[in-house]
Amino acid sequence: MKIQIKRWYGPNYTMGKMTIDGLYFCDTLEDVNRDNNKNGKFDNGESKVYGETCIPKGKYKVVVSPSPKFKRDLPRLLNVPSFEGILIHAGNTVSDTHGCILVGENKVKGQVINSRKYESIIVEKCKAAIKNGEEINIEII
Repeated sequence: MKIQIKRWYGPNYTMGKMTIDGLYFCDTLEDVNRDNNKNGKFDNGESKVYGETCIPKGKYKVVVSPSPKFKRDLPRLLNVPSFEGILIHAGNTVSDTHGCILVGENKVKGQVINSRKYESIIVEKCKAAIKNGEEINIEII
């Protein structure tokens, strides 16, 4: 299963369009981008702010595992440089992200709505892919 997020940047948030296996799935919301040159690394004086920075562009493996914080299974990105515990989950505003990727519909500027619906669907899709022996990867561009 291949997930892709194509991003654009607001003043204090990062929005995206998520596709799954090439088909549009939903919109995404992340924290602000602090990789000013957008090369996927914190360099040239750039730095991550804990819980307030979107993850670097790149390709990452995804697994589904229990979240101690949310008390349910969620997609988790592995081996994200400078980050740990990056999940795909429900939420509406940048204050809900804490470095993670929120899924939903971007019908309010800088926010997503109907996020629980999209979280539930992506968890189901990921679990089905794993059951079918597929590897799940996400590419953020």
